[in-house]
Amino acid sequence: MPYSYLAVGRRRLCASGDRVCALLTGGGYAEYAAVDAGQCLPIPDGFSDVEAAGLPETVFTVWHNVFQRGRLQAGETLLVHGGSSGIGITAIQLAKAFGARVVTTVGSKAKAQACLELGADRVIQYKTEDFEVALAADGVDMILDMVGGDYFDKNLNVLRPDGRLVYINAMQGNLVNLNIMKLMLKRITITGSTLRARDVAFKTMLAADLYKNVWPVLESGKFKPVVFATFPFSAAAEAHELMESSAHIGKIILVNEWGNASI
Repeated sequence: MPYSYLAVGRRRLCASGDRVCALLTGGGYAEYAAVDAGQCLPIPDGFSDVEAAGLPETVFTVWHNVFQRGRLQAGETLLVHGGSSGIGITAIQLAKAFGARVVTTVGSKAKAQACLELGADRVIQYKTEDFEVALAADGVDMILDMVGGDYFDKNLNVLRPDGRLVYINAMQGNLVNLNIMKLMLKRITITGSTLRARDVAFKTMLAADLYKNVWPVLESGKFKPVVFATFPFSAAAEAHELMESSAHIGKIILVNEWGNASI
């Protein structure tokens, strides 16, 4: 499960004493946490500590997978599965900010409306509409998927030639059947990644790229942080129950007794 934390660090992007947000490998359910300075970024202007706590895991994940691995370009169409999740709302907004068209799948009318308000061009409610059928005529250039399972073949079917399929999770199953000929005929690229196991050098390089490319978008007002609920540390179990219910839209944040955010 991905987490985002606030931390204190010093590097060329952050001076000692700055308010910063950072990507931790773990151990962040605490009032204080140690993190390598290379993984710290200054809190964007206009963001509260609570809003900033929801940034690192999502922006690191989306930038690396959608823009670096997936090579999303202006004018292309991105399909995001799970558009109302923390990753989803980040992917929608960053893709739109960089000139892409965005289609997403969600599980309810309320989530569909939220995604449209964040900039999605089209929203498919997967409980009442099959995204493969809905997108059969037009197709998409890239897919960000956290579902896996039987979505795999459907994803291949809706990808256009030279399409890219990027995995960041596989909640419905890791094992799939691949039609290699379909892959070859469409020249599809399939890739994916996890951040937790990557070394500090990689995360430092990624942080610098985020500061250069993404931080101006965040500070321009083109990105809206979405915090669904906050919980005190003592109610962490309730926060997890809410997350597992999938009833939320956006991020769920833990805060300490002084109101400083932890995840």
